[in-house]
Amino acid sequence: MIASRALKGLARIATARLSLLAALGLLVAACQPHEPNPAIQADTGHLNAWYSGLMADDPYDVPLVNKALLDRKFHRQRVDYPGREAPGTIVVDIDNRFLYLVEDGGKAMRYGIGVGRNGFAWRGDARIARTGVWPNWSPTDNMRRIDPSLPVHMEGGIENPLGARALYLYQGSRDTLFRIHGTNEPWSIGEAVSSGCVRLLNEDIVDLYNRVQVGARVTVRRGGLGA
Repeated sequence: MIASRALKGLARIATARLSLLAALGLLVAACQPHEPNPAIQADTGHLNAWYSGLMADDPYDVPLVNKALLDRKFHRQRVDYPGREAPGTIVVDIDNRFLYLVEDGGKAMRYGIGVGRNGFAWRGDARIARTGVWPNWSPTDNMRRIDPSLPVHMEGGIENPLGARALYLYQGSRDTLFRIHGTNEPWSIGEAVSSGCVRLLNEDIVDLYNRVQVGARVTVRRGGLGA
């Protein structure tokens, strides 16, 4: 059973988003939370079913997802990897909803992901220029023009849409504004959600964060690993 503080925070997320959607009838881009599954609504019992415990972390414990509700192919797992990328490279397969961290010996750690509703808005090569632990979130000016109710700034925490960790993607010195980050919406893994960033389960982004280095190459592609 998830701790009451975390569960109450997750219930507030669902309630707030339902109210926002009713008022707007639309969603905005780039790491913005997406429309909740109608079956979830603000039902605390249903939210609780998605969680099976807590993983110690600082300053917040990470809610662990009940994997029985997640397609097994999206579970974190080590797999054979046919690509030629160097170990330490992150490969995002948009169409199949997988992120691979390439390892030695023809292997990779594979994670299930959620991507943008119309496909990831950006593809190509980038690098991880910086990382964040329970990162803050500042919606872009364009996002706030579309939805004035969005905060100018939101501190990191259980309710923050960036989740437990974020990896910030740059091309040269330019911030692409796209992130690989956690999510407090585990039901969105495997789905094409809002136009925006790549999202992993919070427990998975913590695992990925612990394995990668600043400066690591990231390649985002369509059409599978052969693209």
